[in-house]
Amino acid sequence: MKKTFTRFALGLGLSATLTYCNQPEQARDQETPPAQGSHSEHNMQPSEGANTIRVQAEPDTLKGSLKAEAHGMIGDAHLTIAYHSPAVRGRVIWGGLVAYNQVWVTGAHSATSLMTDKAITIGGKALPAGKYALFTIPGEQEWTIIINKNWEQHLADDYKEAEDVLRFTVKPEVAPTKQERLRYEIISGEDGEGSIQITWDMLRVTLPVSQQ
Repeated sequence: MKKTFTRFALGLGLSATLTYCNQPEQARDQETPPAQGSHSEHNMQPSEGANTIRVQAEPDTLKGSLKAEAHGMIGDAHLTIAYHSPAVRGRVIWGGLVAYNQVWVTGAHSATSLMTDKAITIGGKALPAGKYALFTIPGEQEWTIIINKNWEQHLADDYKEAEDVLRFTVKPEVAPTKQERLRYEIISGEDGEGSIQITWDMLRVTLPVSQQ
């Protein structure tokens, strides 16, 4: 009797093993818990009260500068840009509302912030994980991009060059279509490469970004 029970138990074990091995690979993968740190764990939605600025050629009826956020992945790094988005509203922007050759908050009201949860390279320069202010100095032929330690300030009132983490220059280009409201977009590319694009009126500035 004991031998019969032992053979029966062994038979059940062998059957279960063969059943698992004969399952399609896809079915077996579904039984494996998802890996930690996947992109799905990153919250890509704007925080409460913030907007996602879309492509917008036509003026809108909203007055003032809208609180906005842009989210995106560059490699495994989650980038968040928080800013206030002004509208053109028929005004002269470049060399008018936004003066050339002066430090600009690159938005309105409070300083525009850039946050990354992993070390990245921006403009070819290393930037550790953290939260920073993103300022610019617009020029007619070239822009200076500034990453500064003091992200919590009103406009550029408290800006100090001594607190700059890094600077680099880029050339602006004509945007393919008019953009009514200032828009930031984080573009994901291949092999950990990507960019941050700033578009307003008929101008676009691209900041090259990669994950370290």
